[in-house]
Parts: sequence; C-alpha cells; structure tokens
Amino acid sequence: MSEQHTVDTAGAGRPVPAASSADPARPDVLPEDARRELDRLRARWAQLPLDRAEPAAPRVRALVVDLASRTAGTAVPDLGPGPLVDQLAVVAWDACAAGRGDGITQALTELRRALP
Repeated sequence: MSEQHTVDTAGAGRPVPAASSADPARPDVLPEDARRELDRLRARWAQLPLDRAEPAAPRVRALVVDLASRTAGTAVPDLGPGPLVDQLAVVAWDACAAGRGDGITQALTELRRALP
C-alpha cells in the first residue's frame, strides 16, 4: 500500500453562484440581499485553505442546523467543510420558501464577517 498525500482545500475550484432548486419559471424566494451574502460566503469559502476552513466550520454548521430546523426539522448530514456552504444555500432557500427566513440576511452577514 502506497502512501499518497493530497492537498485538499475547503473550496475546490471556482465558486459557483448560489442557485435555488426552484422552478426557473418562478422567482427566487431568497431576498436579494440574502442571495448576495450567500454569493459572498461561497466566494470566501472557496478561497479558504482547509486548515483555515476547519476551525470556522462549526459556526457555519450551526447556521445550517438552525435554518434546517425551521423547515423539515430533519438532520443535515455532516459532510465536512467542502460542501458546507452548498448545504447552507439549500437550507437558506428552504427556510425562505417556507416563510421562515426571518433574520437570514443578518445571520449570513455575521457569518461572512466572522470567517477568517
């Protein structure tokens, strides 16, 4: 068995703008300012090396869990730091679609500002 070392980063590749899973014929339910914050979060997260993203991951995960609890209340699997911001985008959209997106822009802004 050979030992191979890989260099993994939290954000692999270029950040992709947050996209909703909604029908494209319908308007996005995420408020414009919340969408902008998600895009900024994605861009920043993609720039973070893994050793800087890992300490920040629990704070991002806490917001994911909070937003998920506003809708279906199901557990969101912990897939590590790589897809964490994508999970955030999904649960943010779901919370807004369910009419439970109160304070989402502020929470996203505070999270972005707290990132290393």
